[in-house]
Amino acid sequence: MEWLTVAVAKGRLEKETMKRLKAAGMAQSVDAASRKLIFKDEQDGIAYLFVKPVDVVTYVEKGVADIGIVGSDIILEQGLPVYELMALSFGKCAFAVAGFPETQLYGSEKVLKIATKFPNIAKKYFAGKREVEVTYLNGSVELAPIVGMADCIVDLVETGNTLKANGLVALEKMFDIQAKIVANHTSYGFLYEKIQDFLSNFEQEDDLDAANYIWE
Repeated sequence: MEWLTVAVAKGRLEKETMKRLKAAGMAQSVDAASRKLIFKDEQDGIAYLFVKPVDVVTYVEKGVADIGIVGSDIILEQGLPVYELMALSFGKCAFAVAGFPETQLYGSEKVLKIATKFPNIAKKYFAGKREVEVTYLNGSVELAPIVGMADCIVDLVETGNTLKANGLVALEKMFDIQAKIVANHTSYGFLYEKIQDFLSNFEQEDDLDAANYIWE
């Protein structure tokens, strides 16, 4: 039997991913309450790896996983050479520039200081628009404008509740984000039929209700 290895992003997307896999009759061997990181479904010949979101595309690109389920934010930020096979109906949010309501994004000669977990996306977005200084932060980027480290932040926004709680607002929507299925280039050739079967089963369950976000 040919085995298919699937990298699943832990955290924000994990619950919805498993909901759809289970509804499609897959991943029956996966125990969501377990601390195990690898589960093997002997019946379907599929192994599931549970990894940090930032590592999913790397596992796929290196061929450790044949396909991966991850947010398009990670795909865009890392820019690694993988195939994007399917956009999914969950994990919806958007990149936005956020800051205090009076923050001026354009029309100033001053360098705009930005704090973000996504420096590559931030630099690319503002390229040619105005000069920026980007500071990488691993978490709680909302704090940066409050303490004067940055004029604004570039971050994912889903409900806007965290911004509001810290006196910030979305100043400019950049673009939408959602969960996607990506594949390793070599695996897509050698395991084409197996991957297509997986996509077909997954797609049938991808109309399940998903939470709305601020711009829907």
